[in-house]
Amino acid sequence: MATAKLKQEINSALHNDNLKGALGRFGEAYPIAREKAYEGKDFEAIREKICTAKSYAADNMEELANQFAANAEKNGSIVFRAKTAQEAKEYILKVAKENNVNHIIKSKSMASEEIHLNKFLNENGIQDVAESDLGEWIIQLCGQRPSHMVMPAIHMTRGEVADIFSKEVNENLEPDIPKLVKVARESLRSKFLRAEMSISGANIAVAETGTLVMCTNEGNGRLTTTVPPVHVVLVGMEKLVAKFEDVGPILEALPRSATGQKLTSYVTMMTGPTAAIDMDGSIIEQKQMHIVLMDNGRTEMRNDPVFKQALQCIRCASCLNVCPVFQQVGGHVYGDVYTGGIGTILTAFLNSFEKAGELQNLCLRCERCKSFCPGKIDLPGLIVELRRRTVKKEGLPMGQKLILEKLLTNRKLFHTLLRTASLAQKPFVKGNMIRHLPLFFSGLTEGRSLPAVAATPLRDKVGHSVPKGKVKAKVAYYAGCLGDFVYPEQGEAAYKVLNKMGMAIVFPLEQTCCGIPASQMGAPEVAVKLAKQNIEALEKENVDYIVSLCPTCVEVLKHHYLDHFKDDPAWMARAEKVAAKVVDFASFVAQHGKDLKLKNLGANATYHDSCHMKRALGVWQEPRELLSKAGVAITEMKGCDECCGFGGSYSIKMPEISLAILDKKLANAEATGASVLALDCPGCKMQISGGLDAKGKNIAVKHTAELLADALKE
Repeated sequence: MATAKLKQEINSALHNDNLKGALGRFGEAYPIAREKAYEGKDFEAIREKICTAKSYAADNMEELANQFAANAEKNGSIVFRAKTAQEAKEYILKVAKENNVNHIIKSKSMASEEIHLNKFLNENGIQDVAESDLGEWIIQLCGQRPSHMVMPAIHMTRGEVADIFSKEVNENLEPDIPKLVKVARESLRSKFLRAEMSISGANIAVAETGTLVMCTNEGNGRLTTTVPPVHVVLVGMEKLVAKFEDVGPILEALPRSATGQKLTSYVTMMTGPTAAIDMDGSIIEQKQMHIVLMDNGRTEMRNDPVFKQALQCIRCASCLNVCPVFQQVGGHVYGDVYTGGIGTILTAFLNSFEKAGELQNLCLRCERCKSFCPGKIDLPGLIVELRRRTVKKEGLPMGQKLILEKLLTNRKLFHTLLRTASLAQKPFVKGNMIRHLPLFFSGLTEGRSLPAVAATPLRDKVGHSVPKGKVKAKVAYYAGCLGDFVYPEQGEAAYKVLNKMGMAIVFPLEQTCCGIPASQMGAPEVAVKLAKQNIEALEKENVDYIVSLCPTCVEVLKHHYLDHFKDDPAWMARAEKVAAKVVDFASFVAQHGKDLKLKNLGANATYHDSCHMKRALGVWQEPRELLSKAGVAITEMKGCDECCGFGGSYSIKMPEISLAILDKKLANAEATGASVLALDCPGCKMQISGGLDAKGKNIAVKHTAELLADALKE
């Protein structure tokens, strides 16, 4: 669970209007710029090449490190292999001392931030260590940490920057960007000229040639690497690639994914030290180039069969750019150098597993980062694995432990409790919604109403249903917890549509929770128990298809169960047979209900894409086409496929962030002027309809199944 300190930092960030404004503007502009930058490019083909190259480099890290060092030394560089952060810092200090260095100029280097190099050099007698990247210089002047891997000062407004620069130059500056850049240029130029040593990072290290590649948008990078007589490059071993041809795909993806540019302003390739040349072309002196190739936990990551995948990261930070949580709270909440989801994983191996174990609570698992990542990293999956290891090490809180191990796995007890809740809630229910709860439960209805547990669950309303006329196929209906006990009307609507399509439907009474809460809380053994219960329940019915209105349940039954049993061949075979039959409602109707007769509803709606529906299942066109056939005119809302902030238990663990994300979704929906919000996820309905009800908004939230049922012709 999140600590009190983390909760305090979250609340502080959420109430920082300047932060929210800066991140919100970038969050809206980035996807548009990125899409334009990738026009005419095959993103999937590019990321496949990057994945292949980086995966190979990770598998052969030590061999490539040796090859790179040998070739770089042939080119005239001095290569030092640093096992730890301390070794890297001490070597750089040694180089500085040997060259009587008093002034150091730096270009952007996240590796130097990782090892807190500036502080170390200051503590050891070198007081003038100046950052020259504009964002890093801003951060240095105000004594903060970077909040983003590519744009370290993204959290700051131009007004705040103007105030910082005003103090630095002792002049009252207006928040005019060109003028502020001019001030920075004039202030930094003298630092380049007096520096005896420079420090830079690198984006790529090519083993085949010993070449370092650096991508920058400011001229400071080339000044840093060429003006001072001594140049130190600090580069992590994850930047290694085998061949020079591997550079191409990374250069295609890095600027497009990082900032929405087709190419950075400067692409610098360094193959050995730069010579100082006189006006007549003669060499005055050969400059020193030191390359510190740093491990600092990267080999440990490479040796981990799960987390090795994180070494495919090219540090574009696209995962931060599209993360709904990052857009609300920024990077400083993550409390370390590397921020966001990938930062949480890097923190675990490069800094502190304990700190990362706390930070993983911030992940909503909307999976948006996964679809944008040019390295094809399954970041949500890695976060879940980190959560699992954290729970294994520290254990679950007692309340969660009892719910998962004693309640969720006991189907009869679980369902009995839900039935009891439908009676106990009556004093608080008004119009099928709970708007206020007493005592310590009050927070659950803050900013969002809750749906009442249904008086009669779906399992008591439906059973075996045979259509009129010829039976085309036999379908098992998998309801999910919300579909069974909270929104039975959705299931009844689905039954009507499926019957009209000629489907015979059965409701397996022994079905239970799909297990996603257990997986999300880091308890895979509970998820496996639930998977076995559901597989057994579904096998008994001997059906042609298994249909569900919940995309999360479909993802779990279709994909997660296969992961659960990857080391158990017998159960894997059973899971595969079940998974092959599982399909979401919209896809099933689109494929098998082409002859479905629908009347024109004449409704004006907007549509919300659930995260699991669009990104995990790849389904977003089918429900729109079905609704169009039913005469539902869809006005697309801004950010239609952005998360609503539900995330299951996330809305309880992190209610402040959940509600902040929800508010953005509600504003976008309301702006369309639609009277109906259509969706295909019961969880999203719970979140969105609860938010609308709490705000008194008269927008009906309907599942696609309900709208199709309304449009059926008798």
